[in-house]
Amino acid sequence: MKIKTRTISYDEAMALPSWEQVRPKKPSKLLAGICRLAGRGERRAVGFTCEQIDMDRAGSGPWMVLMNHCSFTDLAIAFEVLKGRPFSIVCTSDALVGKKWFIRSLGCIPTRKFVSDITLISDMDHALNVNKASVLMYPEAGYSLDGTATAIPRRMGVLLKKLKHPVVMITTSGAFTRDPLYNNLQKRKVKVSCTMKCLFTPEELAETKVRDIDAVLDREFDLDYFRWQQENRVEITEPFRADGLNRILYKCPHCMTEGKTMGKGTTLTCSSCGATYELDTFGFLKGVNVEPVFTHIPDWFAWERDQIRSEIEAGTYKLDVPCDIAILKDSKALYMVGSGRLIHDNSGFVLDGCGGRLHYEQSPAASYSVNSDYFWYEIGDIVSIGTNDCLYYCFPKEGDIVAKTRLAAEELHKMYKVSSSKPSSLQ
Repeated sequence: MKIKTRTISYDEAMALPSWEQVRPKKPSKLLAGICRLAGRGERRAVGFTCEQIDMDRAGSGPWMVLMNHCSFTDLAIAFEVLKGRPFSIVCTSDALVGKKWFIRSLGCIPTRKFVSDITLISDMDHALNVNKASVLMYPEAGYSLDGTATAIPRRMGVLLKKLKHPVVMITTSGAFTRDPLYNNLQKRKVKVSCTMKCLFTPEELAETKVRDIDAVLDREFDLDYFRWQQENRVEITEPFRADGLNRILYKCPHCMTEGKTMGKGTTLTCSSCGATYELDTFGFLKGVNVEPVFTHIPDWFAWERDQIRSEIEAGTYKLDVPCDIAILKDSKALYMVGSGRLIHDNSGFVLDGCGGRLHYEQSPAASYSVNSDYFWYEIGDIVSIGTNDCLYYCFPKEGDIVAKTRLAAEELHKMYKVSSSKPSSLQ
């Protein structure tokens, strides 16, 4: 999938009017049917099946539908399991670029990833109570990088209690294993299934405390798809299964060097010390010329998070990379406006560029995570920051910094919340 782009100056981009707030439309049955048909080939390829659990408790709807986010296969699944039921999808605003009429007619509710959006709740309420359509939401917002749960907003229970509709959970199995984000959109031969179950009725929402609702959501989103692959003996024989693995396993645990690992074919190699791992057909890491420090990819990724937290606590964490810069202000195009530098440290983000015309700062308090993606719309890896009026998409020109930036943003936000009364601790 690609996105329409235009190259203009920074000043021209900033002079454009920002997004116009529009209530979600009632979803078109015809377009929903077309989308379901479009996903039929993908579902057949993966032998898709769905198990329903406690769905009699959900009633006829509309429902508030939560779904974990693994790959593009998610949408093909959603249109199948929700067939015959009007539903609006909470989607990222860039989905409208070049196809605004289509996305709006599907009833989609666009929002900016990891940016405070005060209109989102009212738009969801409008879809549920005026349009009488269910709402499909991916609370994780971003795809899982390592096959484990991505951070979800705290106090989701407040939102669910406010909306007062049955809460249905769709959990996929195999979608990440078939098409992990790091693997350059190369699909593997894997069967994909899902479970669909009712988590709460409106009456149960009213009687349950917010913290208890959040605890249920934490449990439902507690996933580890490499573990799922291993326990279910799902074999991945494709010779490209380690391609791009350096995007998430960017730090060598042997020599502690960052940005020197390279995933290619079936192996991950550090060019600094030569340590080489093989990703076997069942998702385990095996040392080729070293005793393995990690055999489970999520363990390596979790170690990298711990390393970043230590850097933050020591005041030594800093990202400073050259990048190409694009701006999203409307649904007409993604505007390529020049180049600059993205800096991230304990004070948050600073983006400078476009011949000195652009300067943007974002504190750790702004969001619990950051929009980060690989091979975004087939352009390149990105880190995106900004506001409801303007989003800045940064395409780093060097290094595998996307995963580290997301981890650092999450850890900085956690520490900011804990230390908000002691701002000196984050200086």
